[in-house]
Amino acid sequence: MSGLRFGYGTNGFANHRLNDALAVIADLGYEGVALTLDHDHLDPFAGELSRRVGEVSHRLQELGLSVVIETGARYLLDPWRKHSPTLLEDDRELRLEFLSRAVDIGADLGAEAVSFWAGVRPAGVGEATAWERLVDGCARTVWAAQQRGVTLGFEPEPGMLVPDIAAWRRLHAELGSPAAFGITLDIGHCRCLEPIPVPDCVTSVAEYLVNVQIDDMRRDVHEHLEFGTGEIDFPPVLAALSAAGYTGLVAVELPRHSHAAPTVAARSLEFLRAAEK
Repeated sequence: MSGLRFGYGTNGFANHRLNDALAVIADLGYEGVALTLDHDHLDPFAGELSRRVGEVSHRLQELGLSVVIETGARYLLDPWRKHSPTLLEDDRELRLEFLSRAVDIGADLGAEAVSFWAGVRPAGVGEATAWERLVDGCARTVWAAQQRGVTLGFEPEPGMLVPDIAAWRRLHAELGSPAAFGITLDIGHCRCLEPIPVPDCVTSVAEYLVNVQIDDMRRDVHEHLEFGTGEIDFPPVLAALSAAGYTGLVAVELPRHSHAAPTVAARSLEFLRAAEK
């Protein structure tokens, strides 16, 4: 066995209380959790944040779970616009405040990484302006992360301003290649749109890899699928992660499967353990 550390994303447990979700994830045998900060799972804008973060920290330690922080909540910042505002919009200060709070929470929880993405370029905002805003927003977030000793994982996301590894490399370079700015790699996204085989994607970013999301997917279709229902051959992917010396969490990313979360999570871990043998 490769010894990879598997986790599960709380965005796939949206119908569970956070404490219950963490207990189920731990009871199934996962070693960590990808915690999406959201209105029902450690809302960073609700009251008594310090107390609530302390309670989650205690719960994670009690269950023996490692953690990464995810920031992909759909309607946390705006009840009308999914994922808005992003770093690319005129009113992006709320997004920057959210990322700052995510960094602080990550530091307090001892998170292995805090993950975020660019967002979709808004209508009426030119690409050059959007890119300038992105670089500025990332630079401000990097500064906040450096103050707290937190590692950032920036995720290329299909359809967003930074959709792929090549665009991540451009952003990384324009930021001055800061050590605190790594990459979050979604294995499904690699199959969806990268021009090289999925294991080669892993190898190509191995030195920058700080967070891994894992799911199945088909070419040119951005839909997170259960393992075995897409087109990815997983044993070579897991072997590539192991060969790369990656020691972070490999967290299942199935945000549309909350209706059957415990069953899907159990199936997922069984599949991954079989695939890494």
